[in-house]
Amino acid sequence: MTAIKHALQRDIFTPNDERLLGIVNVCKAGKKKKNCFLCATVTMERPVQVKVVKVKKSDKGDFYKRQQTWELRDLTEVDAKDASKENPEFDLHFEKVYRWVASSAAEKNSFISCIWKLNQRYLRKKVEFVNVSSQLLEESVPSGESQSVAGGDEDALDDYQELSTREEQDIEGMMEMCEYAVSNAEGFAEQLSRELQVLDGANIQSIMASEKQVNILMQLLDEALGEVDTIEGKLSSYEEMLQSVKEQMDQISQSNRHIQISNSNNVKLLDEIQFLVNYMDLSKGHVRALQEGDLTSPKGIEACINASEALSQCMNVALRPGHEKLMAVTQQQLLFAELRDTFARRLTNHLNNVFVHQGHDQSSTLSQHTAELSLPKHSPLHRDLLRYSKLMEWLKNTHREKYEGLSRTYVDYMSRLYEREIKDFFEVAKIKMAGTAKEAKGKFATLPRKESALKQETESLHGSSGKLTGSTSSLNKLTVQGSNSRRSQSSSLLDMGNMSASDLDVADRTKFDKIFEQVLSELEPLCLAEQDFISKFFKLQQHPAVLPPLAQPEPEESDGGTPSRIPRQAEHRQSLSSEKDVVRLMMNKIFQSIETELNSLIALGDKVDSFNSLYMLVKMSHHVWTAENVDPASYLSTTLGNVLVTVKRNFDKCISAQIRQMEEVKISKKSKVGILLFVTGFEEFAELAETIFRNAERRGDLDKAYVKLIRAVFVNVEKVANESQKTPRDVVMMENFHHIFSTLSRLKISCLDAERREAKHKYTDHLQSYVINSLGQPLEKLNHFFEGVEARVAQGVREEEVSYQLAFNKQELRKVIKEYPGKEVKKGLDNLYKKVDKHLCEEESLLQVVWHSMQDEFIRQYKHFEDLIGRCYPGSGITMEFTIQDMLEYFSSIAQSH
Repeated sequence: MTAIKHALQRDIFTPNDERLLGIVNVCKAGKKKKNCFLCATVTMERPVQVKVVKVKKSDKGDFYKRQQTWELRDLTEVDAKDASKENPEFDLHFEKVYRWVASSAAEKNSFISCIWKLNQRYLRKKVEFVNVSSQLLEESVPSGESQSVAGGDEDALDDYQELSTREEQDIEGMMEMCEYAVSNAEGFAEQLSRELQVLDGANIQSIMASEKQVNILMQLLDEALGEVDTIEGKLSSYEEMLQSVKEQMDQISQSNRHIQISNSNNVKLLDEIQFLVNYMDLSKGHVRALQEGDLTSPKGIEACINASEALSQCMNVALRPGHEKLMAVTQQQLLFAELRDTFARRLTNHLNNVFVHQGHDQSSTLSQHTAELSLPKHSPLHRDLLRYSKLMEWLKNTHREKYEGLSRTYVDYMSRLYEREIKDFFEVAKIKMAGTAKEAKGKFATLPRKESALKQETESLHGSSGKLTGSTSSLNKLTVQGSNSRRSQSSSLLDMGNMSASDLDVADRTKFDKIFEQVLSELEPLCLAEQDFISKFFKLQQHPAVLPPLAQPEPEESDGGTPSRIPRQAEHRQSLSSEKDVVRLMMNKIFQSIETELNSLIALGDKVDSFNSLYMLVKMSHHVWTAENVDPASYLSTTLGNVLVTVKRNFDKCISAQIRQMEEVKISKKSKVGILLFVTGFEEFAELAETIFRNAERRGDLDKAYVKLIRAVFVNVEKVANESQKTPRDVVMMENFHHIFSTLSRLKISCLDAERREAKHKYTDHLQSYVINSLGQPLEKLNHFFEGVEARVAQGVREEEVSYQLAFNKQELRKVIKEYPGKEVKKGLDNLYKKVDKHLCEEESLLQVVWHSMQDEFIRQYKHFEDLIGRCYPGSGITMEFTIQDMLEYFSSIAQSH
């Protein structure tokens, strides 16, 4: 480092009249290690300027160069990072903070010490030194350290001190007294030396003269020592007296401490007794309510609720360590357990009786609902039982077995009650659905009020399980008969069972829709009310999932039949993940017959009329959507969703059956085809579906069905047209596609826009084809003649040379034209009109449209013939025997005459 310092002084600082006083080898903190030197320098001329210079080796490494310079007066803070440990890191705060890492802690300390000294000597504004050891911040530094910091040049910093103002004045005064002080410095120095010797001698004489006073001082000191000994004796006697007092105070303090401990123990004991009395004491009123409280009156129930809550608080109190060893606490806990068991038995027996009593009351009101399509309301039962909901919560937390037993009893009772009500309800719905004609005849005009009579009436519809198992003959007895209104013509599309579409009309379908909607509207609030009651009564909303009554093991059939569908207790404890699962399982047990009855009702509706699947799909979808908005995981949502799958399957079967019947359709060989039955059937289906599916959630299912049906209609129309013998193919295609186009245009079914355009295109094409093919008959020879002319021109014969062809000369042309005078043309058109009339059907009313198209086509051909005559027989003067005006009169008169 000394060699580097001398090199830097020689090469960098001496040319700039600067002295190097301190140096440290550093690199920037946190970056790739690139060493440089920080140098502390002072200028040789006054005023002295102190600087910190950063010196770095050149890239070639053969010389040093000055890289950056800071004035020491701009330095605000020096941070050494740690004053207690050796640390090479330090920060210099100029206009920004520069973080450095020295090559060693010693170099860092030496550099900081040099900066401190320069700051003390040359700057008025002092730099703040942070985390710097106090040993480095001393004004007087040992010579050895001074040498290590700045070498020989540092002696100047240690020896040289500026004179104060007073010293300067004294020196000037002495120099004024000696005239040669400036001219003869040696003589001035000798004079000062002589004067100093004189002063030293005077000082020694003064000291010797003060010996007497020193002796007096020593005498006084001896007297002071004697007084000190006296005071020490008195202090010893006082200390002996205080020792006896100390012993007495220690005894008093120990006695007070025992008293405090006793008082503290008494307070704690009182707190414990007060705690036990406050939290483990049950009032006599609560005890009386638990033992003999009235569970039938509102006041008695309220008293029992308060008493049970107080008992729970006493039993659940958090005892402190050691309380369980107290005999009184043990006796009180036994008393609480006895009261709990007694009240749990009373509550369980009473609620069991309430279930049975309410069940009898409900069953007595069933008869009044059998004649109308409505389900009994259970709100009175729910209202009465909800008064015990807090007691059920208490029972759930204290006696789980009794709680589960009550739950099982309630579910078993309600499942039987609801099974009877739902079965009777669906029997009435099935009679109303299938007995339209019977009601007209008066057979079911008055429904029996007794349950047994109702079962006897509907025995032919289903068996004991509620499924549709009646025979074909029994169903035929309930079919709709004798309607005088106009029935649907598409019976082949609706004959989806033993009932034909001719026996059904719009009124019957509307009535079915109302019945099915009423069934769903009655079931929905019933299920929601029961689910809400179960959640509130059995407290299945705030607590962890408990074992529902359904999870209790049920006895298996002794004859080896189907075992219970409910798993055993241990399996359910593992499978139940939430209280919603518990509620859903209870609802499945209570309403286990709803899904079966709904499927049976759907099967009957589909048997009566396959188009009923449209109503059922819309209604069922809407109710499923409503139930999912309320609770997607509810029993109602799950059940209706399962039934919706069946309804959708029936809907798909209906569509497939219609397509199959289209493919199997047969036409008569002796009569004209007209509008095909499956075309009118599609129209009827579309009109009905658009009415039913207006603003429905399942519109997408209908659109898919539309596409399947319309493609089948297109394919089978062409199939029938190709097989038709009595009616021309173009007529079959024209009439049926015109009917399809009219239907789609009127109904405006957006998903069938492409098919609507296709139907129009097919109708237009076949209309034109039929007109062209038919018009060849009134002027058959003339048509053949001009077709030959056009063929010659097409073969390359010039138009003006066609008349020179033997078969197409002017004489042949005149001969053909003479065969079609006006009367013959009119006669041919009249025959054509009659033939077209025989081909076309009356339902579509296309006769005038076809006749007008023929008129346009005939005029077009006439003009074409005249053009050919003018081009191929120029100057011949040959013209047709009739004019365009004649043709218009022919067409008009023929149309009016028919």
